[in-house]
Amino acid sequence: MDLQTTTYLFVGASFALYLGIAFWARAGSTSEFYVAGGGVHPVTNGMATAADWMSAASFISMAGLISNMGYGGAVFLMGWTGGYVLLAMLLAPYLRKFGKFTVPEFIGDRFYSKTARNVAVLCLLVASLTYIIGQMTGVGVTFARFLGVSSAQGIYIGMAIVFAYAVFGGMKGITYTQVAQYIVLILAYLVPAFFISLNLTGNFLPQLGLGSDMAGTDVSLLSKLDQVVTDLGFGQYTTTAAGSTLNMFFYTVSLMIGTAGLPHVIVRFFTVPKVSDARLSAGWALVFIALLYTTAPAVGAMAKLNLHGTVNTAVGLTKDEDGRISVNSDVVKANGDLYATEASLLYEKRPEWMKRWEKTGLLKWEDKNGDGRIQYYNDKTKSDVVKGKAEAAGWKGNELTVNADIIVLANPEIALLPNWVIALVAAGGLAAALSTAAGLLLAISSAVSHDLIKGAIKPDISEKGELMAGKIAMAVAIFVAGWLGLNPPGFAAGTVALAFGIAASTIFPALMMGIFSRTMSDKGAVAGMLAGLFVTLFYVFAHKGIFFIKGTEYLDVVGGANGFFTITPEAFGTVGAIVNFGVAFLVNKMSPPAPKHIQELVESVRVPRGAGAATGH
Repeated sequence: MDLQTTTYLFVGASFALYLGIAFWARAGSTSEFYVAGGGVHPVTNGMATAADWMSAASFISMAGLISNMGYGGAVFLMGWTGGYVLLAMLLAPYLRKFGKFTVPEFIGDRFYSKTARNVAVLCLLVASLTYIIGQMTGVGVTFARFLGVSSAQGIYIGMAIVFAYAVFGGMKGITYTQVAQYIVLILAYLVPAFFISLNLTGNFLPQLGLGSDMAGTDVSLLSKLDQVVTDLGFGQYTTTAAGSTLNMFFYTVSLMIGTAGLPHVIVRFFTVPKVSDARLSAGWALVFIALLYTTAPAVGAMAKLNLHGTVNTAVGLTKDEDGRISVNSDVVKANGDLYATEASLLYEKRPEWMKRWEKTGLLKWEDKNGDGRIQYYNDKTKSDVVKGKAEAAGWKGNELTVNADIIVLANPEIALLPNWVIALVAAGGLAAALSTAAGLLLAISSAVSHDLIKGAIKPDISEKGELMAGKIAMAVAIFVAGWLGLNPPGFAAGTVALAFGIAASTIFPALMMGIFSRTMSDKGAVAGMLAGLFVTLFYVFAHKGIFFIKGTEYLDVVGGANGFFTITPEAFGTVGAIVNFGVAFLVNKMSPPAPKHIQELVESVRVPRGAGAATGH
């Protein structure tokens, strides 16, 4: 069966499964729509949480980032997984015990203020909308590559699928759909990794294969990769950091506390029956996430080696008798000349996967020296040795441009794996993007219908009316998300980091102070959230442009690019959180403390006793 037909079958079957589950688990009340009735098993919730959080960024982009950055990519592994430890220990059980539907509702009630609730809604909407752009764009790219439609048509199809199971199923439908999506995405991630690790190292477990010798040699995979990339002018794979040490630290912290403050993840812990189940859910989520996150470094490293081995025969990779990439042990041991003329792949003999990805525009080749061969190296290197070798070989600059986002999707194709594995990866990429998009849309919907309409505009709205308002809000949000995906501002690469930065600098501090500070007042919380939001956006806009409009940057105001102690805008959420805490406590000192009944409420939330069902009032 050809690749296109196989892909249609896999993706079509997965979509039929999602829609069938949504019809079976459709929501009939506000409780089921917002928190799945509060009766989800911790293991089920952990799996759904893993799918909700492991977005297109985790499935499609993270291994690509690690492949490009090497050791520096560890900020994503440590930051995103570390955030779940914070969530499990510091937030999830207390928020579940409070027993509310949404994060803004907790903030509004804890800080006895509609203003605080509305500011939390604003922060939630900004963070969620920026996050969702990447999901819809990922859906478009995946459809465009694997189903032979345009990116725009892919987004339309994605919108229709999400509309069908999210609007009618609410949190109940989304929860069980996300369980199915987790199974699809984790199989899609692990199966190719098993094949590739076995081919390159003889060890089918990629976590062990990453530290193993290449098959038939005494040369470790990582040392070979280091040798190849440094010889070609790239940074050493196993040591290159993400900017300065301070920036790497701040980047990691921003991702950690941003993860703990993401509203669409937090709301999942309102869906379990008991407080203890909230902590168990976070633990199970970490287990399910670890399956992907411990595999990602191996996927990134092996994909990078496979890519170099495809375009340069001196790396030592070849095709086995089944047509898959395997190790030529003699070439690996010989450390051949990467700059030899015959080592560079002739463009006319490029594999089929390169031809397919060229059509998407995410893989480009430009013959700068007119020899008809592909030269892939770092022409911006400062190494005189590399420059000398390139000049002697007649190379006129790097000729291959590879978008980091294609690494996971193209990995099974690069390794020449069977068509069914490639089709499975297509289904997994769509599952990752759609599951997170659904969670974000529900967070947006509940913020509008429950926190704005019921909480501020029309408190006496009926349950039926609120449920309808929630579905309408979600439908509108889907169209907005689709439009953003069709017309992404020129900042797609920074949207996910920005979303984490906003959550880190606004929502996380408010939740922490709401739980662990008895006397924190409404004025302190509101001032802190607004200050954190302002300084984070101010620094980001300085680099990216006001509202991300090119030409409106004002880098001179912040001391140039990364002018604040070398901190990049993607890592600035940590600074925003520090400002939030500082302003909140300063304003709190100058205003009356929280009323006595609020202080007693905070004490009761922290006492380790059971909790009743989640309530909307």
